[in-house]
Amino acid sequence: MLARHWTVYILRCGDGSLYTGITDRLQKRLEAHRAGRRGARYTRSRLPIELVWSSGRKSGTEARKLEHAIKRLTRREKLRLVAGSRRLWSRLRRAVLGAV
Repeated sequence: MLARHWTVYILRCGDGSLYTGITDRLQKRLEAHRAGRRGARYTRSRLPIELVWSSGRKSGTEARKLEHAIKRLTRREKLRLVAGSRRLWSRLRRAVLGAV
């Protein structure tokens, strides 16, 4: 049996806002968001959406912790994460996942 692979992701919505979520089937989830069905209510009213950041996690627990931490970031910090800030990513990993 294959192990589940979880992904934490950030979408940029048509109005420029950012949406953070988790899934174990990223492509299927993106299709649902883009189709406006079974996607989050938030993204349905803000189409189109674009995947701007993602990170794979080994467990749902890790993914949920990381999603929660990202949702608590300010918009400015989320934009830094999307832009590839290694310092912010390291801080998140240490705080949430206990990684060095």
